Amino acid sequence: MNLALYLLTVLIWGTTWIAIKLQMGEVAIAASIAYRFALAAAVLFALLLLSGRLQKLDRRGQVICLIQGLCLFCINFLCFYTASQWIPSGLIAVIFSTATLWNALNARLFFKQKIAANVLAGGALGLGGLGLLFWPELAGHAASRETLLGIGLSLLGTLCFSAGNLLSSLQQKAGLKPLTTNAWGMLYGASMLVAICLINGTPFGFEWSTRYVGSLLYLAIPGSVIGFTAYLTLVGRMGPERAAYCTVLFPVVALNISVFVEGYQWTAPALFGLLLVMLGNVLVFRKPKAAPRLARATG
Repeated sequence: MNLALYLLTVLIWGTTWIAIKLQMGEVAIAASIAYRFALAAAVLFALLLLSGRLQKLDRRGQVICLIQGLCLFCINFLCFYTASQWIPSGLIAVIFSTATLWNALNARLFFKQKIAANVLAGGALGLGGLGLLFWPELAGHAASRETLLGIGLSLLGTLCFSAGNLLSSLQQKAGLKPLTTNAWGMLYGASMLVAICLINGTPFGFEWSTRYVGSLLYLAIPGSVIGFTAYLTLVGRMGPERAAYCTVLFPVVALNISVFVEGYQWTAPALFGLLLVMLGNVLVFRKPKAAPRLARATG
């Protein structure tokens, strides 16, 4: 079951980066994100109410959902959507993949969880491979002010994503399922985005083109309803640090899409980088060997 959720998350979120790129146009960024999560929240609440699976939240649960909505369904996407105006979607996916290490470090800092050596080694190996995969983009945009802003915003968005992971882990330890907490979190996130638009005087325009509507539906249903539910379920089952390693594989999917959409070309370093990513993936999920037991002396 974990493997199926893992692959589903990688395939869906590996393709959402290009869909985010397709959202850029006439509609304001904050409005586009608000539409996305308002639609996703409506779908989740409808499914939960019809199936009778909507859980009741106490005050603590609602407060955590509010903060989770701010981190996971508001600020981080404002950062990612804005950054996509200045840097390639694949490069954003690379920065997002650092969630593996951030989750491990934050779990250690806030939950006092020990970081397994294979998790750190596998994450470092995977990130090294990603550096090779995207070295041309990194080198080619190094002098651009917009690229530096894009990288900074992508990093901030990733930190918010990591914080949302830990909050979801807390909720699941309290017995709350990701479907319920995601529904409330997305509702809170969309509400905060609407408030931001109203305060800033951002118009709530809409684009009825096939490109915009299609990408919005894809981001709302597979990208948000299915993707976040699958991923945060993994967070509850495997822990934030191991679940987040699937973010290292997102750029691999994004790369293959970029070949056709953004003109990405494979190189020898990129192929070697892909191999490192795969090796890192194997290392993270390798179970540590149990310490051998001393044989009891017989007399």
